[in-house]
Amino acid sequence: MRKVGGHGQKLSYYDFGHTTVYASRFDQRFPYCAYVPDDYEEDGDKTYPLAVIVHGTERGMLAYRDAFADFAGENGVIVLCPLFPANICFPGDLSSYKMLRAGDLHYDAVMLDMIDEMRERYRIAGDRVMMYGFSGGGHFTHRFLYLHPERLMAASIGAPGVVTLLDFDHDFWVGVRDFEAVFGKKIDLDAARKVPVQMVIGGDDHETWEITITPSDALWMPGADLAGADRNDRLQSLKKSFEQHGIGVRLDVVPGVAHNDRELIAHVKEFFTETLSAVRTLA
Repeated sequence: MRKVGGHGQKLSYYDFGHTTVYASRFDQRFPYCAYVPDDYEEDGDKTYPLAVIVHGTERGMLAYRDAFADFAGENGVIVLCPLFPANICFPGDLSSYKMLRAGDLHYDAVMLDMIDEMRERYRIAGDRVMMYGFSGGGHFTHRFLYLHPERLMAASIGAPGVVTLLDFDHDFWVGVRDFEAVFGKKIDLDAARKVPVQMVIGGDDHETWEITITPSDALWMPGADLAGADRNDRLQSLKKSFEQHGIGVRLDVVPGVAHNDRELIAHVKEFFTETLSAVRTLA
């Protein structure tokens, strides 16, 4: 049984491969799990890039960890999968994590500390991570890119239902005109331009029952319908807003797929593999 981590932290059998589930040290309401490749040796010197996979409203943390295990093993990557449970802010709360902040609760700070925990436990390469999120996780990922571009090696944004356009003529959440007032930090466009971005969606992802925002909804604000009616419309609008500010986007639209990323994940793995190859070539 392995006993000692690369940084001197004691590890157990359950800290390797498909790991156990941990409570965040920053806020124990938020657990996470990981996948650590079989070739990780606690007394070795090999370092491993970190891929963070953010769940959607269904909160399939373990399923995402398992879905990316083959990619992790083939590419020498450690996978981190957080869980942001429902009902955190109020009974029936499904979505507060998607906007990164809910009052005094900073979901981005929770995420950053989970990453730091992983860095202390394992030999993580560099100070940037790859991040993929689908649906609700796509909400989180593109807003995290706005707030923390310097922490991302790559961002894969999968079919978010509600998007924040990179639009300085509208307030948050529709746009980013008051972003600094909301988050206490300006958007660093130069840093964001350095992050490879993928947007990925099923070509048949056209249902609107879950994402239509009307004036009676708590989320309603002027411009709520600015990005379009369905997820394909909104992702195209998000892409256009990125490109208008010099942020390149790889768009993968997968024919015949609705709002389910089982057939999208292969494209995410391809994007991450290409990112790693480019990074390793430059190293």
